[in-house]
Amino acid sequence: MDFSGPDAIDKAIEAGLDLDGSSIPVEMLKLYREVMQKEGARKRSGVKKSMRNRIVRSGSKHFDQETLNHRLIDAGWDGLNSKEVDFFFS
Repeated sequence: MDFSGPDAIDKAIEAGLDLDGSSIPVEMLKLYREVMQKEGARKRSGVKKSMRNRIVRSGSKHFDQETLNHRLIDAGWDGLNSKEVDFFFS
């Protein structure tokens, strides 16, 4: 299977395989699916807030702190807060 692209993790989980081709233990899959089912039923607070959270979480892997902070501000969001800096850049 091809596990590339933005939905690679979801495809791998659905297949029950890790990206290296090894099987994911059944208990791990069961817990993941239970949590995702609960998450799917959770009321959302807003799309822009969720977008920002995803950008910070993923963007911290691709940009340095200063660049990500400026990009957030330039796009119209608040810059990185101290908790995000401590968690993602320390």
